[in-house]
Amino acid sequence: MGKRDEWIAKYAEDLKNKCGMDPDMDLLTKVTIGCGPSIYNADAQTVSAGDTAELNTVKDNFLIKKLGLPDDEHLMGGIQKVIETYGRSERNKYRAVVYYMLVKHFGKESVYG
Repeated sequence: MGKRDEWIAKYAEDLKNKCGMDPDMDLLTKVTIGCGPSIYNADAQTVSAGDTAELNTVKDNFLIKKLGLPDDEHLMGGIQKVIETYGRSERNKYRAVVYYMLVKHFGKESVYG
């Protein structure tokens, strides 16, 4: 098992145990690969839910650029819903898990198809 596979297993565990979701492993793998080398960097692999600039970056770079969603107020609402699902008090909100839940929330699985 490679490092990436270990991370994907960790993300699946978070989705099951912290978010109450049964992950689609194929989609989770594709989302994780899409995150690139950031999954190996301690700072970049997590999303800081309390940092407005970081949440705006998620909105601009992932939701708008990657998923092709139009820029409107629903995007930040979706991000906040995902943060709530993950658990506001959860210290390590892994980027791949947040992105996976955003893909599911906005029904954009086809981007990774």
